Amino acid sequence: MISLPLTQMSRAEKLMALEALWEDLTRNGEEFESPGWHREELSAAEQRVKSGQEQFVNWEAAKDQLRKRHE
Repeated sequence: MISLPLTQMSRAEKLMALEALWEDLTRNGEEFESPGWHREELSAAEQRVKSGQEQFVNWEAAKDQLRKRHE
């Protein structure tokens, strides 16, 4: 089992670790099947965008906003 010093890591470090894990997990996307609930959530989000309730945000900008919120 791998153990990370989570209590000693800053939020920014934890987010960077999450990003690294996600990048590794998705490197071979064809090996990963998304669960059904994920398709439902994507469909609901698409409807909110179409209705003007939500809008897309650049991924880098979104990560910056999340990091600032948790500093």
